[in-house]
Amino acid sequence: MKKIIKITAFALLSIFTTTKAQTNRPVLDIMLTNYEYPYDVHYLNLKSQNDDLKMAYMDIHPEKPNGKTIALLHGKNFNGAYWKTTIEALTKEGYRVIVPDQIGFGKSSKPTDYQFTFQQLAQNTKAILDELKINKIYLLGHSMGGMIATRFTLMYPDTVEKLILENPLGLEDWKLVAPYTSIEKNYQNELKADYETTRKYQAGFYYDNKWKPEYDEWVYLLTGWTKSPDYPKVALVNAKTSDMIFTQPIIYEFDKLNVPTLLIIGTRDRTAIGKVNVKDPVVAEKMGHYELLGKATQKKIKGSELVEIENTGHLPHIEVFEKFITPLKTFLKK
Repeated sequence: MKKIIKITAFALLSIFTTTKAQTNRPVLDIMLTNYEYPYDVHYLNLKSQNDDLKMAYMDIHPEKPNGKTIALLHGKNFNGAYWKTTIEALTKEGYRVIVPDQIGFGKSSKPTDYQFTFQQLAQNTKAILDELKINKIYLLGHSMGGMIATRFTLMYPDTVEKLILENPLGLEDWKLVAPYTSIEKNYQNELKADYETTRKYQAGFYYDNKWKPEYDEWVYLLTGWTKSPDYPKVALVNAKTSDMIFTQPIIYEFDKLNVPTLLIIGTRDRTAIGKVNVKDPVVAEKMGHYELLGKATQKKIKGSELVEIENTGHLPHIEVFEKFITPLKTFLKK
């Protein structure tokens, strides 16, 4: 019994120390101007939905180019910064790497009157490629980025040579079993977000409560601006993009893909939007099982490959980088 109490006390002390360290970090503004990305950030002036916006992106050139370009699309609770180690590995292989922050995320504009759709975000991503005069790409999308990547590939099939989906969202239609949560309610929930609640969510859904100190950086980037006077803008954008993910699943479009596709799936992932609102525990338990969703999705995408990474959650490229990057490099070289 004493041993258990000591372990619990140690865990609580660890959480307290980490929380205190996070609290002592600077408050981030909602354009992250006071946070340095791993590579130089450029901006595209974008006229979209009658609004003048800025879309941030990194454009990293390799020392020894192989003539290929790959675009990396971030997830809902992230931005381009979390691709750092992936960028390093890919540029060493000779790839030029383009990493946008979607409108509403990271260092890009946060328009509160925007209609967020995956078609719109795909179109914005294409605008960056057009600005850079890039006609062919390999495309990698993680989480929400996988949904954008799928829609992008369907909209611009002549642009995408290969598609990689890392634990994409939208592999099941949550709205068939989970009650709808209004944007207003989501907004009120987002206003309450802080380090502790966000860390708890990510620990449970992403990492099976196997937390490492380096994961704190991604919590900081998501919550470091909650004390900014402009944070309500971010909260509203977050609510709208959550609504987009919930109401626009891509499960019904996979059979229309006609491009070499690789699915990289951390099978321990249990991410499922709306799961906490499902009253029937039996139904809730069946949601978000990526060890099943990965296999089902591969069957829908003709000619696709599936790499399953056991004992890994929602972020293989963060949690088990080598197990992620090895099959990715193999697939890109085929």
